[in-house]
Amino acid sequence: MFDYHLAFDRPYYLLLLALVPAVWWMGRRSLAGLGRWRRTFALTVRSLLVVLIVGALAEVQLVRTSDRVTVLYLVDRSLSVPSEKTASLVNYIRRSAAEHQDRGREDRSGVIVFGREAAVESPPLAGDTHLPARFESPVDAEATNLAAALRLAQAVFPADAAKRVVIISDGKQNVGDAVAQAQQLADLGVGIDVLPVSRAGLREVSVEKVVLPSDIRQSTPFEGRVVLNNVALDGEPGPVSGRLRISRTAGGQTQTLADRPLTVAAGKQVFSFQEEIETPDFYTYSARFVPDDAAADTHLQNNEATAFTHVRGRGQVLLVEDWSNEGQFDELVDLLGRQNLSVVKQPSNRMFSSLAELQRFDLVILADVARASGDDANHLTQISDEQIDILVRNTQNMGAGLLMIGGPNSFGAGGWTNTALEKAMPVDFQVKNAKVLPSGGLMLVIDSSGSMSGEKLELSKAAAMAAVRVLSRDDYVGVVTFDSTSHWIQQPVKIDAVDQINRRIARIDSGGGTDMQPGMIEGYRGLRQIPAAVKHMIVLTDGQTHGAGFTQMARAARNEKITTSCVAVGAGAATQLLSAIAQAGGGKYYAVDNPRMIPRIFMKEAMRVARPVIYEKRGIMPQRIASHEILDGISGEFPSISGFVMTSPKENPLVEIPLLSPEPSGNRNALLATWRYGLGRSVAFTTDAGQRWTKNWPQWSGYEKLFSQMARWTMRPTNEQGSLNVFADVESGEVQVVVTALDSDDEFVNFLDLGATLIGPDLEPVDLKLEQTAPGRYVGTAPATSSGSYFLSVAAGPTQAPVRAGINVPYSDEFKDHAGNPQLLRSLAALRPEGGIAGRVLPEPTSADDLDASLQANVFRHDLKRATSRQDSWHLLVFAAGCLFLFDVFNRRVLVSFGWVPVVARRVGGVLFRRRSEPAVEESLGRLAATKSQMDREFEDRRAAARFEPEPAATAELADEAVAVATQPRPRQAASSESGLAPQAEEDDYTTRLLKAKKRALGNRRSHED
Repeated sequence: MFDYHLAFDRPYYLLLLALVPAVWWMGRRSLAGLGRWRRTFALTVRSLLVVLIVGALAEVQLVRTSDRVTVLYLVDRSLSVPSEKTASLVNYIRRSAAEHQDRGREDRSGVIVFGREAAVESPPLAGDTHLPARFESPVDAEATNLAAALRLAQAVFPADAAKRVVIISDGKQNVGDAVAQAQQLADLGVGIDVLPVSRAGLREVSVEKVVLPSDIRQSTPFEGRVVLNNVALDGEPGPVSGRLRISRTAGGQTQTLADRPLTVAAGKQVFSFQEEIETPDFYTYSARFVPDDAAADTHLQNNEATAFTHVRGRGQVLLVEDWSNEGQFDELVDLLGRQNLSVVKQPSNRMFSSLAELQRFDLVILADVARASGDDANHLTQISDEQIDILVRNTQNMGAGLLMIGGPNSFGAGGWTNTALEKAMPVDFQVKNAKVLPSGGLMLVIDSSGSMSGEKLELSKAAAMAAVRVLSRDDYVGVVTFDSTSHWIQQPVKIDAVDQINRRIARIDSGGGTDMQPGMIEGYRGLRQIPAAVKHMIVLTDGQTHGAGFTQMARAARNEKITTSCVAVGAGAATQLLSAIAQAGGGKYYAVDNPRMIPRIFMKEAMRVARPVIYEKRGIMPQRIASHEILDGISGEFPSISGFVMTSPKENPLVEIPLLSPEPSGNRNALLATWRYGLGRSVAFTTDAGQRWTKNWPQWSGYEKLFSQMARWTMRPTNEQGSLNVFADVESGEVQVVVTALDSDDEFVNFLDLGATLIGPDLEPVDLKLEQTAPGRYVGTAPATSSGSYFLSVAAGPTQAPVRAGINVPYSDEFKDHAGNPQLLRSLAALRPEGGIAGRVLPEPTSADDLDASLQANVFRHDLKRATSRQDSWHLLVFAAGCLFLFDVFNRRVLVSFGWVPVVARRVGGVLFRRRSEPAVEESLGRLAATKSQMDREFEDRRAAARFEPEPAATAELADEAVAVATQPRPRQAASSESGLAPQAEEDDYTTRLLKAKKRALGNRRSHED
């Protein structure tokens, strides 16, 4: 199955092996003192050490070659592939793997499904492919991105096998570049087989598009066109009868223009209609075809198309006001109407939901609107993040004006802090000078018992995180949870790191019983410890609780200027107790049946803490510090005001502050701030317009001029100096834009630096670069891969009104170009993989049971380059070289004697062979004993025959010497002796002296004999 060999990443280092003979030559003398065998052994070790180091420098690799094959089936699950063919495709994959996969060599198979994106349905594994009857991995079926599937396959393939993909698709890609991705796989040696999926029996009538001029003059006739297409894939299409309905929508009102019977012949047809519009507005035209026989039309999703047009006229203004306090800005509405501006009022609970709805307006006014409003828990409304993004994009990219008028519910006091709206305004909604602004403190006490698990707790965490974002960085926040006891999630801190606080909130988990008392005690204790001017606590629970004295705690806290609001979630909560706590604590009580209301409640309650940004004092005199178009013609002093919302001007040279308040001191208190934001303008007016803080202004002579000029300056320009005609269309997943530039004399305008912005359904802007291709003609393209509305804004300069156009992609490209693309699939199969042969086009299964033709081709065949995998091994050589180096030092420095080896061998041999040689040993011992006895007798006989008799003189001399030695005093043993070696040394000295005396006596005797 596997073959192994070595390879080198830097083989030129192998030339260093020539150093091995030099090691032997130099070692002859330097190691001469080791002896022959030790020197030879040392040189061998050193040579091996050099070989290992050279191999590591050459970066040796272990190369493994495998004959395994891994096959990945790429299955198209887009809407263009009939769902009724799923069963046959699943059955084909199962049987193909079962019949052709070689279990002995451990072939692998896997499945990847794809639509707009790709997902792994079954990873590549050896053995049977386990697939359910229907594919389970979720993919967006409204597009075909074959390139994504090929890219995912490249990442999923194991390295130790030959690779092949089997593409099962109709080949109708509309996202990505499959050819480029397939070529990349082929260069890597990946084979490609294809199994085309046909769409026989399809009959389809579609409304391809509605064609309108993008910009129309008032009362000017124009022509609209509707393009229909009638196709059939199994023969010549027949005529299809039905009804064509054309409607027009503006300002939320829809009018039917035509509803007539129609017979659509084969192929494409164009139907025209004539229009003339008297009222300036932004209009949406829709065309829908309804067949008489539903069987004559396979898909109904592609039977409607939409287009947009804009009719020029006087300025249009949208004024958004608080739905719970409607009518408070009626005087301002009348004022603007007298200035020839058309004003539409919209309550905050019925706001726009798409960018298209705002295109009729040149200016949007937010008049003292809070982000969350309402008092009843089940009727609270909140302006969503998506609506805020729409509002901001309308100014930044479409050129509309944005005016925010102050009041107790606006700017930072209205919960708009840290939103996209704050980024679009010329002021920050937080006061940067902490000495001017008193801080607030918010404590969140959240039930985390077991009954809060699931949606309730998740929404509570999301609400808590949103409440933290509403507060300014100088405010304090703390979070306590309770079950059977209390748990600090976040001790009260200033909001310097919002993300860090929210990460802690996100980790809240549920479990345990419900005891609210410890949580409230900790919450009040935490609020008492912070130096905040406004302190508020929100308590949320869904159950009954133990303990008592809750109202007394809330009342005592209220006496310390700490307010308490309570949220009861569900019918099981202690509603009476929570209501009493809120009443005693000076807060609000909310009874919530739908947990999705929790974020709105938290948002509204967090605004209590944001109230310190409101500055109120009688007799504040606005100061004009700079000239501005908004203030032109207004002479004299401004009337006094009694309050405004404090903000901080952005540090940007585009920001202008012509009007400010001298109080409070130490802060730059802007009353009027302006700047250009993208293609539009935005203005912040931080006091109100004749309501709470400027009640005396409507009687002021400059009142009407101030607000009319404020609206005129902010709104989108409506002057018509020259002309830009924009045509936009969608083709092959791209928006194609053509702009014709004319001057007031209808002469071409050349060399313009035109900028265009396209905003798609996801509200993400895409900048287009328009290039001039002919006199007065500018062209650009941008991708349009999603269905929905696209809005284009083209601006010729800052003083020119941007020309807008709307393009609608009514349905996915899956419902266009109804025929598949088998040519693409064949071209992919024809790609020759590196080291292999080109792939095959497999026949499509005719049914779930008839798979014989498709299974004849073995997708696990061996016509691909064998897979090789390389594993770096140089680090192992480095380790081995280190060990050898230590062994070389040991060999040269330590002399090891092997004399003990024979002794041990004899002893071991004696033990092992004792039993076998016992009779011979006994016989040998007997002979030895007899020989010894005989020799003893012979020795005694010789001794008796040659008895030694010393001479008397010698005997006397020896005796005297012995007596002298014996009578010599012996040295005393040292008292400090710590071992028994000293006495032994003395004994040895005495014996030595005695021996010497004997030798001297013997020498004297010999001299006498001589």
